[in-house]
Amino acid sequence: MDWIEAAILGLVQGLTEFLPISSSAHLRIVGEFLPGAADPGAAFTAITQLGTETAVVVFFW
Repeated sequence: MDWIEAAILGLVQGLTEFLPISSSAHLRIVGEFLPGAADPGAAFTAITQLGTETAVVVFFW
């Protein structure tokens, strides 16, 4: 996965995290439409979710 695909998936994660539907599923679906057509994997999903949660904590601090 190159950095452009990672940035796209990170953007999808950030935009869909607070919707009442699974942001992890969005990463899986969007990953299939990228040129590499691969599942981003559990590690990538976990890291993006940690990034989202860190941003929320910093915002409300």
